[in-house]
Amino acid sequence: MARRDDLIADLDSLLEPGAFRDLGPNGLQVPGIEEVERVVTGVTASRALIEAAIERDAELVLVHHGLFWDFHPTGLSSILAERLRLLFRHDVNLAAYHLPLDGHESLGNNALLAERLGCSSHGPFGEGFGRPIGRVGCFGDGGIDAAALFERVADVCAREPLVFDAGPERIERIGIVSGSAAKSLPEAIAAGLDAFLTGEPAEHVMADAHEAGIHFIAAGHYATETFGVRALGERLARGFGVDHVFVDLPNPI
Repeated sequence: MARRDDLIADLDSLLEPGAFRDLGPNGLQVPGIEEVERVVTGVTASRALIEAAIERDAELVLVHHGLFWDFHPTGLSSILAERLRLLFRHDVNLAAYHLPLDGHESLGNNALLAERLGCSSHGPFGEGFGRPIGRVGCFGDGGIDAAALFERVADVCAREPLVFDAGPERIERIGIVSGSAAKSLPEAIAAGLDAFLTGEPAEHVMADAHEAGIHFIAAGHYATETFGVRALGERLARGFGVDHVFVDLPNPI
């Protein structure tokens, strides 16, 4: 059992949400019961995830994609109202960390992707949000064969990626920005990287990648963003003695 405010304070201190220009609020979005024994983590604050958390008697739902976004219409839609109604009815807390979680140097989606892909080192990459949110990873010993990297991406992300195979046979440096970050491809090109990995493609990137001679890999928005929030749940379990359950609700996008 732990105090909700202590858990949120720990996450806020770790992720520094105030340092990012984001598309919605980070931190505690819906306050509920003050004492937390079980945390459910997931990628997106959908009704299905909230229902799964309630079924598991969780007091805190911790997600990457929260309830409130700048690109949604102003006001309370019926979809959002139903999600909130479930949380209020069961006195469940909901917290979300978006770009601050993408950008964290060790527990972020992109840092964890770099490590699981076998990069020997990685550093900041992906400007434009107040602070870098991606990582540029380096493969030691002359790099990695391109085909081997594509197979590794499929294994790590548990799905076959969309690949525009336009770069060199050996990959020494790769840019990684999870989610919907095809717009960061020009930065990868300008940096002279051999490959760029994100979640979603865009129509123009096939021609851009081929003409620039860089591999473009889209491994799925959801699939590239399961790592960070799960790591946060594991951190809370270790540090505060709460139970943690990651609920996997795969999305083909």
